[in-house]
Amino acid sequence: MEETQGKFILMIQKKGALQMQSKMKALVTHGAHDYRLEEVDRPSAGEGEMIIKVEGCGICAGDLKAFKGGSVFWGDGSAPPYLEVPAIGGHEFVGYIVEMGPGTDKKKTYGIADTDLKVGDRVAVEQIAPCGTCRYCKEGRYHLCVPHNVYGFKNYLNGGFAEYARLTKESLVYKIPEDMPLERALLIEPYACSMHAIDRAAICKDDIVVISGAGCLGLGMITAARKRNPKCLIALDLNEERLKKAKEFGCDITIDPNRESLKDKIMELSDGYGCDVYIEATGHPSSVKQGLDIIRKAGRFIEFSLFLEPVTCDWSVIGDGKELDMYGVSLSYGCFPDTIKGLYTGELMSDGVVSHKFALSDYEAAFEQSGKGTDSVKVVFTFE
Repeated sequence: MEETQGKFILMIQKKGALQMQSKMKALVTHGAHDYRLEEVDRPSAGEGEMIIKVEGCGICAGDLKAFKGGSVFWGDGSAPPYLEVPAIGGHEFVGYIVEMGPGTDKKKTYGIADTDLKVGDRVAVEQIAPCGTCRYCKEGRYHLCVPHNVYGFKNYLNGGFAEYARLTKESLVYKIPEDMPLERALLIEPYACSMHAIDRAAICKDDIVVISGAGCLGLGMITAARKRNPKCLIALDLNEERLKKAKEFGCDITIDPNRESLKDKIMELSDGYGCDVYIEATGHPSSVKQGLDIIRKAGRFIEFSLFLEPVTCDWSVIGDGKELDMYGVSLSYGCFPDTIKGLYTGELMSDGVVSHKFALSDYEAAFEQSGKGTDSVKVVFTFE
């Protein structure tokens, strides 16, 4: 790790050589199933902007679903698609600042991001670049920004599937420790989203909490939820290796719903009432219906996932049936600082979550591995 950091610092110091490099390799999105490794112009920093040399970038479930043609990204014909092409994907990235435009010290920060940044700093960036002018931004709830511009999905906001990335003046940028292992640094963005889900769940010490899905995001939720010390923390997954990791990260009980009766087990643990909190983190419709079935009356249902297509369920359960509190979760509102600290100190467990590393040139294999759902948790690109 020290050798890699030294290379970055040496490269930054040789600014003349950097300025001469006018091209870079990038994975460019042209359409669903149409991603191409190309040589493109390296970005330069304008007013309030920064250029970072990308160290690595994780592949998010959203990236994968965009690649597969999910209508949430490409539209269903009734409205323009969210994803604007050509674009460079990736929003789970970290890197070193190599260029700063004028006025960078006047960036809007919403009171949470760092402002004392300089060339050579190692940084992470939130996935959203909030507009600063809509109702939600003015209220401080920047993660709900109406334009909702997220790195990698807009052609003016290119992401980390490239050697360099331009951080716009709206971006929320955070310094990260030089000695934080890259495998931890690349979990900052997904774990911050996980932490926001746990914040929304408002877990109490007497709660029976079920987290459905023990992938990267589910594991992030598990390690964050363990800090809240609930009465019983339960993970659900169909993958035995992920359930083992969930147990290692602090779950009291792990369950494969295909191997045993989930409802019977939850009712046994809860004196027949059901779980107090159910967090849906799989993106599969069956997990939604399953949660509505096992949650108690007046329970808290947390919907985190992004689905390929619309999901249907019996809404009468939510109202007349159980009077549930339903909470959505969007992005990572205010969670980057605590996530960076927790990952750095090890308070948030992360060993083994980054399971596969690929060069950008091997993007087809990386997407294939990420989509398997077995033998991997978090798949990332790294740049040497």
